[in-house]
Amino acid sequence: MPEHAIIIGAGVMGCAVAHRLLEAGWRVTLLERSLPGAESSAAAAGILGAQSEVSEDGPFLELCLASRERYRQFARELEEATDISVGYEASGVLEVALNPAEGRLAAGRAEWMLARGLRVELLDREEARRLEPALTTAMVGANFYPEDHQVDPVALSRAQASLVARLGGKFLSGSHVQGVAVVADRVEGVRLGGATLGADVVVVAGGAWSTLLDGLPPLRTWVKPMSGQILQWITRPPLFRHVVYGYKGYVVPRADGRVLLGSTLEDRGFDKAVTAAGLNRIVGMGLELVPALGEARWDQAWAGLRPSTGDGRPILGRGPLAGLFFATGHFRNGILLAPITGEIIRDLVTGRDPGLDLTPFAP
Repeated sequence: MPEHAIIIGAGVMGCAVAHRLLEAGWRVTLLERSLPGAESSAAAAGILGAQSEVSEDGPFLELCLASRERYRQFARELEEATDISVGYEASGVLEVALNPAEGRLAAGRAEWMLARGLRVELLDREEARRLEPALTTAMVGANFYPEDHQVDPVALSRAQASLVARLGGKFLSGSHVQGVAVVADRVEGVRLGGATLGADVVVVAGGAWSTLLDGLPPLRTWVKPMSGQILQWITRPPLFRHVVYGYKGYVVPRADGRVLLGSTLEDRGFDKAVTAAGLNRIVGMGLELVPALGEARWDQAWAGLRPSTGDGRPILGRGPLAGLFFATGHFRNGILLAPITGEIIRDLVTGRDPGLDLTPFAP
């Protein structure tokens, strides 16, 4: 019988790992407290911001670039296997500077990225508004990242779960995992509802809940939830097509006229409330960047729990106990990092070299 992997969490990370392990011939069971992809995965905006969301050169940038490079094929693979469009759009991201101080920050980011050989275009006000006429006239300039794209996280999660099921993966929704089962310094399954469910390996991909499990050994850092509120408006026809990234938030246009605005960053535990104060900040940010959104129609709002770590780096790789692996703590970049994370965990579980230095992310 094929070897068995239990994955704790069936969001974009858990499903990406399951996808690759199933292809490698493993049996896979995914344990999910809610529905697959219904927690932070579905609450994300879907910006594939390997450049626009990463502030410095280093190992984390390399991880993000490697995953972004895989995304177009990753999306195509999902769509061809499931007939579900994941909303992949090569929209590019405009990082808008609204004042001279922000302009200097943007120019500094562009300088080191260009030195690295990454694509970025420095635009003055007129050039930026030619590219995106809906932008505010109050801006001083913008960086344009043509290779930072976007995807629809809700559609992505549905496609991933569908493909995992087609490949033979087993979902146990409504599962509240108590902890990992450890025998002689080896993880041999999970404790679930008073019983032990056995497995050859356990992969922790539980997002903000990942380090609440009993039986985990001491780790490099912990995971905690950071709430982020997003609101959605409707514009028909669409007002603009590029993702607009400001220093207070972002505006993400979908091809069908939906516009996502976000996001707050709040340390409120597991509270996913949408608040008047949060929405007020987001609305102000959106109108400051794209004033024409004042005529957009209100649609809905929600909040998600980003899995934040104490040191700002994901917990990714082989755990301190035999048979234990981690794919969690990706914070604001979980959607972007799904493809590379699935490949990394598959390679480690099956004894292959992932080809990336994972030392900074080691559990």
